[in-house]
Amino acid sequence: MSTKVNRQTVDLSQYPDLVVIYLGMRVNRLTGLKTLFGFGPKISSSVTAAPDGLLLHEFFLFSIFPAHLGMRQYWRDPKSLLTWTASEPHRAWWKQFLRNSGGTGFWHETYFMQGGMEAIYDDLPKPVGFGRFAPLRPARGAMFAAMHRAGKTQQAESVVSEEELYGP
Repeated sequence: MSTKVNRQTVDLSQYPDLVVIYLGMRVNRLTGLKTLFGFGPKISSSVTAAPDGLLLHEFFLFSIFPAHLGMRQYWRDPKSLLTWTASEPHRAWWKQFLRNSGGTGFWHETYFMQGGMEAIYDDLPKPVGFGRFAPLRPARGAMFAAMHRAGKTQQAESVVSEEELYGP
């Protein structure tokens, strides 16, 4: 058999600790449009600032109605991603969102080259991604922090602690 298809692949050997994260924000109420569009310029400027370890950032559209936008990011390693999530402006955004989702729902799913996957779904009216086929659990205890959910031994301080979010 012969082909006229130009098949290519990638050599990821230079990225042994690569992390891929998909993120999405879905509008749940009309007020969520303001929240969604308010985050656009903030995210763009944070990507333009080129945080250490961010290899690539891409935007995409899941649906127009309801408005559901997504991003895919490639990070050099988990440490780079965790360092960025604990820094400003991400830290402030996350705390603000957890106080009030502003009529939106947010989710992310993370995939680690060295093995492990994890996800979080906040204020989503119906499941997406893993949540469409795997049982959903409260994000409490061992399921609270991303690295725990991924089965990783390396730990990082959460942007918001479980006690800060839910009380003692």
